[in-house]
Amino acid sequence: MASQREVKTRIASFRNIQKITRAMEAVSAARLRRAEQRIAALRPYADALRRMARQAARDAGAEASQLPLLAQHEQEHNVGILLVTADRGLAGAFNSQIIRTGLRLASDLSSEGRQPVWYASGRRGVSSLTFRGNTLQGAYSGFTDRPSYADARGIADDLVAGYIDGKLDRVEVIYNGYVSPLTQHVTRETLLPIAEATVLGGEEEEEGRAQGPRALVEYEPEADELLRVLLPDYVEISLYRALLESTASEHGARMTAMRSASENAGELIEDLALEMNRARQAEITEEIMEVVAGAESLV
Repeated sequence: MASQREVKTRIASFRNIQKITRAMEAVSAARLRRAEQRIAALRPYADALRRMARQAARDAGAEASQLPLLAQHEQEHNVGILLVTADRGLAGAFNSQIIRTGLRLASDLSSEGRQPVWYASGRRGVSSLTFRGNTLQGAYSGFTDRPSYADARGIADDLVAGYIDGKLDRVEVIYNGYVSPLTQHVTRETLLPIAEATVLGGEEEEEGRAQGPRALVEYEPEADELLRVLLPDYVEISLYRALLESTASEHGARMTAMRSASENAGELIEDLALEMNRARQAEITEEIMEVVAGAESLV
């Protein structure tokens, strides 16, 4: 049985850990609230951009399908995979589940005769893929706590250039979609080519437009030229949304992980307190036995 001093040292150590985990939980909770606000602020802009792109695509007609970002490549040889991870750990399975999903996708592509081309956002994804011997065509880090639109634009520029130049035939993005602080879902989206259904809208929206009045729009420049400008912006805003959702998911996962760590530390402290009490009782009993033995030897 450990001595009282050893148990006290361990209790003090766990209490220090508990203080750290509680502080990290509070920081993550504050950052999560800010991330949720940024997601809410982005939605009106993203919806307006999508409506503009749909309007321009409808008026551009058949010319819209000829745009590079809407055109599907006849054959898919190289598939870009962008993993959106975090710069830091201590967030449970937040990073590992993204990496596992990406590796599983790469394995499926390889079995189909396609070549995965790796891109990664966040130091955890970059280091993990590099450790496994994968060559990264794009590595982006240092901003996962608070991503900016410029960060999303930088990633989008590389992916769009690769797709237009024919180096990539498809681009898949894997990130943690934010649902709640306790729930984050691994989300996989095809970023490029942009699906025409995404831009043009579904059947329900077509019916709604047929029933209601349609505004007359004059374009300067022409609708297809405007759409050519809007589509890269659409890619950027899609990536920015993925980065923001990943950030919110990271803070939610870390808050949950730190709360669980604090609770576990509390349970260990209680167990060690009981152990210390038993050690104290054992020492007292031993001292009493020594006193009794000494008294008997004097008789």
